[in-house]
Amino acid sequence: MPLFDLPLEQLKTYRPDRVEQPDFDAFWQTTLAEARQHPLDAIFEQVNYGLQAQETFDVTFNGFGGQPVKAWLLLPRRRSGPLPCVVEYIGYGGGRGFPTDWLLWSSVGFAHLVMDTRGQGSSWLFGATPDLYGQGGNPSIPGFMTQGILDPQHYYYRRVFTDAVRAIEAARSHPAVDPDRIAVAGGSQGGGITIAAAGLEPAVQAALPDVPFLCHYRRATELVDTAPYNEITRFCLTHRDKIETVFRTLSYFDGVNLAARATATALFSVGLMDQVCPPSTIYAAYNHWAGPKDIRVYPYNQHEGGGDFHVIEKVRFLTSLWR
Repeated sequence: MPLFDLPLEQLKTYRPDRVEQPDFDAFWQTTLAEARQHPLDAIFEQVNYGLQAQETFDVTFNGFGGQPVKAWLLLPRRRSGPLPCVVEYIGYGGGRGFPTDWLLWSSVGFAHLVMDTRGQGSSWLFGATPDLYGQGGNPSIPGFMTQGILDPQHYYYRRVFTDAVRAIEAARSHPAVDPDRIAVAGGSQGGGITIAAAGLEPAVQAALPDVPFLCHYRRATELVDTAPYNEITRFCLTHRDKIETVFRTLSYFDGVNLAARATATALFSVGLMDQVCPPSTIYAAYNHWAGPKDIRVYPYNQHEGGGDFHVIEKVRFLTSLWR
């Protein structure tokens, strides 16, 4: 696939105006305050999957609406004192699977909490967290991108982003975790959730958004017709009179706006041939990021980004911060 987006030199300075509603901050403050009216009730049940180098915990905590959200917590058995913790979010359609799917960060020597994504976990790794809220009250096409899209109060990612913040709170509550050394991480959808979590939770000290999704929605729908952004395109194709309503809702969940509130030290990645998350949508969030930042560019890669090469970059990045 040839290059199709802006040239790299233009991407480096691509910083579009943010389309943001006047009540953006109040919306999220109210959302999180409502969630915190419910006790977190984080439960860590030790489980045995035969791992010799890790202790593994089946985690349940209360997320949006006080609804239970599942996670895994992996800790290196050999440790002294509280550990830095990576809170990881999962790509679109996937679930938490088994702990054996998530061995990287505990092998490096960090605590690692992997949050299940409500309602997902049937496209690749399986999940264990239902979305008890349902479809969000408006017609939607298959997938998650248009559930509740006509009203930000009912939009699917309001629940997911709230869960993401509560996952950080759950991780910080465990005695093996240093609450002052929290990183958030994820690829694609997980990268978009990472940006949201860093923008909404000041306790986050480091962020690793890998080829992030959920950024600069309107441009994405105008550049590519690939899933999952094409769920929005198809909805607007049918609901011709709702287009502005759709993008008003999405503005509350746009990584560009949330990045502008994120002060953590960040390492992004981008594939310049990525037709799922176009490079300009990633650079829009990166260039608005409020904290210290760097980005790794993979010129000939699509949505796989740097793959294993970028894993090494992420390990170097976090160990340089916390070793």
